[in-house]
Amino acid sequence: MTNGPGAGIPAVSTAILAMSRHLEVRDVLKTIVASARELLDAEYAALGVPDDHGGFAQFVVDGVSAEQWKAIGPLPRQHGILAAMLHNATPERLADVREDPRFGGWPAAHPDMSDFLGLPVADGDEILGALFLANKRCPKEDGRCGFTEDDERLLGILAQHAAIALTNARLYERSRELTIAGERARLAHELHDAVAQKLFSLRLTAQAATALVDRDPDRAKGELHQVAALAAEAADELRAAVIELRPAALDEDGLVATLRSQVQVLDRAHSARVSFTAHCARALPAAQEEAVLRVAQEALHNALRHSGAEHVEVTLSRSGQGALLRVADDGCGFDPATVRRAGRHLGLVSMHDRAGGVGGRLTVESEPGKGTAVEMEVPGG
Repeated sequence: MTNGPGAGIPAVSTAILAMSRHLEVRDVLKTIVASARELLDAEYAALGVPDDHGGFAQFVVDGVSAEQWKAIGPLPRQHGILAAMLHNATPERLADVREDPRFGGWPAAHPDMSDFLGLPVADGDEILGALFLANKRCPKEDGRCGFTEDDERLLGILAQHAAIALTNARLYERSRELTIAGERARLAHELHDAVAQKLFSLRLTAQAATALVDRDPDRAKGELHQVAALAAEAADELRAAVIELRPAALDEDGLVATLRSQVQVLDRAHSARVSFTAHCARALPAAQEEAVLRVAQEALHNALRHSGAEHVEVTLSRSGQGALLRVADDGCGFDPATVRRAGRHLGLVSMHDRAGGVGGRLTVESEPGKGTAVEMEVPGG
C-alpha cells in the first residue's frame, strides 16, 4: 500500500458512502473500522460502543481473524486507555501502549501491539464510543510513535462518520422498542434532522480533508467534492420524503389520540416523566394536524435528549377555531440567542418552518436553569 493521506481518499469516500448503502449498523461500523485501518496503514483497528455496565455493547475489530477473536475471549472492559478516551474525551497517541502507566495487560491470545492512536467518537458533548488503531506499518525512528498528527486529523474525520452510524443505531434501536404506528413518524422526523445535520458536517469534513492531501491534490479534491455533492443530494431527497410523509396513525386515529399514544410510549421508554393533556381540542385540517404532530415530536426529542428534564408536559388545547400546542420541560434550559450565534438550531428552524407553512406561529421561551417551553398556535379550517 502507498503511504500518505492522498492514498486514503478512496477509503474516505467508501466510509462516507457507506452511510447510505448499509442499513445494518454493524455493517456500517465494520466499514468504518476497515476504512480507518486502510487509510492510516495500521495492522489493527477497532471501534467500541460502551454499555452502562462498564463493558461494551458492541466491539468491532479489523485485522484480527475470527479464530484469533474467539481465542481472545470476552469483550474488553472500560479500563485503561479505553476508559480515558471514553470518560475524558481525549485523543491518545502513544509510541508504545504497553509502557503507558494506565496499561493493564491483555489476554494471552491477544495480538501484540505497540504504537497506538485512538479518538473518542462524539455527538456534541456526548461520548458514543472509541475508535483506535495499533501498529502503524512504517519505520519507527528514535522510539517515536509511527502515527502522526496528520493521521490523528484523518482519524478524526472517520470518528465523525462513526458518530453518524451510532446516532442512527440509537434511532433504529428505539424504533424496535416502541410501538410501530406512533414511533414510525417520530423516527422518520428524528432521522431526517439527525442525518441532515450530519451530512452538512460531512460536507465540511470533506472540504477539510482536501487540506491534508499532498499527493495528486486535483484528483483528491475532485473525488471529495463529488462526495459533498452526493451528501447534499441525499439531504434534499430525505427532507422531501419526510415532509411528504403523513403517519398512518394520524390518518386513522386523529391528532389527540396519536399524541397521547406517542407520549405514553415515550414515558415508558425514558426516565423522565412525560405527560399529555387535551383541553377541548377540535379536529384540524390534515396539514395543520401533521404540522402540530411534527413540532411536538421535535420538541419532545429535544427535551428528552438534551435538557436533562425530570418532567415533560405536552398540552393541546382549543384556540379559537384552531389549536394551541405547548411542550414544556423542567430541564436545564438554554439561551436562544447564544444557540443561534453558535449555529446550533436544536430543530428550531424546522419547527418555525412547519408552523409558518400552515399559517401558524411558534414561540420558544427558555433560559439557563429554568426549563424550556415551546408553543405552537395554528388556525382552524
